[in-house]
Amino acid sequence: MIASLVLLLSLTSCAPLERGKASFYGSRGGKTASGERVNPKALTAAHRTLPFNTIVEVTATRSGRKVRVLITDRGPFIKGRIIDLTPAAFKRLAPLKRGVVEVTLRVIKMGRRRLRKGRRKRPRRRRQKHPRKKLIKRTAPYITSPFGPQGPALLKGEQCD
Repeated sequence: MIASLVLLLSLTSCAPLERGKASFYGSRGGKTASGERVNPKALTAAHRTLPFNTIVEVTATRSGRKVRVLITDRGPFIKGRIIDLTPAAFKRLAPLKRGVVEVTLRVIKMGRRRLRKGRRKRPRRRRQKHPRKKLIKRTAPYITSPFGPQGPALLKGEQCD
């Protein structure tokens, strides 16, 4: 009885399966939805709904080749495709010139980090408010003397105009 129960549980795996088409992306780099840079040589992928940092085993249905990838991006946004792989991951399933491959997905380990709505920004520090300094209009210095604007010229007996 216990042996049959263990056999039944092992046959019905908890990992959900998904079938569809896979393509590749990120040949030129860029940024992912998780904020990382796309590395075409890494074994990563883009999926529409799986959380980031989920490990997925992708199996090509024709050849039986498998590759494990990490979900770091959102996509594909083309009807009929379920996953976008980096070129390095796609090469393990089929040559790049094929472009699209029929695959089966099996989740190995679910990630914890979910897609954020918008970018999380650091809170800005509030500036200390200083009283505004009055701007003093600076002009050429005006020398004031008891003799008037002409200065000591009047002492010598000269007349001002």
